Amino acid sequence: MSQMIFINLPVADLERSMAFYEAIGFTNDTKFTNHLAACMVLSDDIRLMLLTHEFWSSFTDRRRVDPASEAQVLLCISRVNREAVDAITDAAVAAGGTADPCPVQDYGFMYGRSFADPDGHIWEPMWMSAEAVEKGPMEMSDAG
Repeated sequence: MSQMIFINLPVADLERSMAFYEAIGFTNDTKFTNHLAACMVLSDDIRLMLLTHEFWSSFTDRRRVDPASEAQVLLCISRVNREAVDAITDAAVAAGGTADPCPVQDYGFMYGRSFADPDGHIWEPMWMSAEAVEKGPMEMSDAG
């Protein structure tokens, strides 16, 4: 049985964040969206919950960090090829995000970039060759 993951992110402006994520390929699940939160669907198994700062605070007593200046997580998502990595990064920039807050990674068998959403949350789209997935990247790098 597959399991779902729900990523919860605090956002300063819910409408702006919804528009950003729609622009890079997420879809809104209106059944789980209101003025406090929006459910954005990346795939059948991955959902992004955008939560207003006020609503976020109702889930935890811990201090919310400012993702524009501090990082707590890096969210890595796979893409089908190198071009798709560049495409989602370019779409993020066009929608108001920032390209490559982390170094570009190009190891031949694996390629990754990054972008920050308007709040500063960092996403890392990446592609890995089918051969590397089967062999494992460490075997690929040891092969010379």
